[in-house]
Amino acid sequence: MANFPTPVVLGTEQVRARLDEFIVIDVRTAGEYGSGHLPGALNVPLDQVRRALPEIEQAARHGEVLVVCASGARAESASRLLAEQGIVTATLEGGTGAWAARGYELTVPPATEARAVWAMERQVRFTAGTLVLLGLVLGWLVHPAFQVLSAAIAGGLVFSALTNTCGMAVVLGKLPYNRPRTADHLDTALAALRAHA
Repeated sequence: MANFPTPVVLGTEQVRARLDEFIVIDVRTAGEYGSGHLPGALNVPLDQVRRALPEIEQAARHGEVLVVCASGARAESASRLLAEQGIVTATLEGGTGAWAARGYELTVPPATEARAVWAMERQVRFTAGTLVLLGLVLGWLVHPAFQVLSAAIAGGLVFSALTNTCGMAVVLGKLPYNRPRTADHLDTALAALRAHA
């Protein structure tokens, strides 16, 4: 079994004290990133991390990589993926949510560039709750078989918690409002990573 580097988890105070030392990679969706991110963070959504591996690996040779997301779960997944490639990373405990809760600055792009988008966790809660209610209402008004929808969502939430993954977040992340408006959004982040080399 291969020995991969273990990502280090840092608290908000530790990150704040050394923020300018890190190459910060935000793995949230472009919409979430646009609603506010750590100063200097580059947006490489989780589903694009594999594509960005060469640039991240190159940048990691010249500085420490800090991976962040909304609460820490996606950053942990990205860090595991990077560790499998031998890239040492750190993550921010509690993610940008913990950063903002401490009152630390978040960079928000000008209104022309950013779209206000709910955090992915909030989108998942809203969607799951809506589908459960829909299944119950349709099961009561139309046919009891619609209650299977509610049961399926409940099962999916349990599976999500046990595996620390979220298929619904992956699907929601592909919706247009969670995607960048311009095709070169990721290319801009990759160019910035190359500049660290």
